[in-house]
Amino acid sequence: MKNLALLTLLILTANSYAKVWRLGIVDSQNKEPYTTIRKHFISSLNQRGLSSGQNLEIKKYSIGNQVGAFKNIWKYYLKDKIDFLYVSGTIATIGAKKYIKDSTIPVVFAAPTDPIGIGVINNFKEGNKQFTGICYPVKVEHRLDFLLKLFPETKNIGIIYSDMPQSHSYNKWLKQTIKRPKYKGISLHFRKVQFIKSERGQERMASLAKVEVKKIDHMVDIYLAPNDQMGTQSPFAKQVSSITNKPLIGIAIKDINEGWGSTAVISPSLKDIGSKAALMIKKLTMGIRVKEITPLWPKEEIMISKSKMKKHEAKTPKNYIRYLVE
Repeated sequence: MKNLALLTLLILTANSYAKVWRLGIVDSQNKEPYTTIRKHFISSLNQRGLSSGQNLEIKKYSIGNQVGAFKNIWKYYLKDKIDFLYVSGTIATIGAKKYIKDSTIPVVFAAPTDPIGIGVINNFKEGNKQFTGICYPVKVEHRLDFLLKLFPETKNIGIIYSDMPQSHSYNKWLKQTIKRPKYKGISLHFRKVQFIKSERGQERMASLAKVEVKKIDHMVDIYLAPNDQMGTQSPFAKQVSSITNKPLIGIAIKDINEGWGSTAVISPSLKDIGSKAALMIKKLTMGIRVKEITPLWPKEEIMISKSKMKKHEAKTPKNYIRYLVE
């Protein structure tokens, strides 16, 4: 009995001194897609044995899409107070790169569009010394092919985008990809709106987008939602669909689920992004170096509105029928 009591005491003592990992979370904005990604991220951490209040301490912040806001959050609340940093979105990732240069803290990014372009990794073969993570976008060719399979007669595509870093990267890829022979005869019509930096900036940007839609609606057959903060949230799809009868190909599954206005969506899986980011944090707790954790692309998801396809008198290809929802 004495031995059993001693063993129990030793176990309890060991548990009381178990490592509590300190995790900093900085989202670009406290809005979609980051809120959903964060929800899946934390849920996946729990499933992997990392739970707040037990062996995990979380400090959570949002920068309202303002890179400069990262500086004081890091200086006063996170520097020397965390073991790992999770940043979500392009703006937060840029903030981390800019303001933590004097630290060796491991950083896992989730959902920046172009992590190579903003300089946090060199390729998708290995992390760098400090950064690794999961990028956001659906590959340009996949989005164009999806659009053309649903609307094969398309010749002119309208793209209203905000003046954000992720839009510039994605639009550059669009312009390069559209030159391929299989897209011959298809034109892209871009219109830019001001990037408004705040937690509700997407609402004002969507209003500005509405003005641009009116200018080009007579020129285009269909709209492609931008790969930026404006395109991933409801005000944009609602504004666009309220003033045009042309189809809109969205970039957020919630767009179809909640009836924002898009006809169809091809989107990165937010659950997959969150889950992969959690696995990377778990690997860091196991002593695996950042450089040994390979940066990843997310899985893709598709959803198509049956009623919208009917409205546009479009026939859904057989291999896409399983993605139809009422």
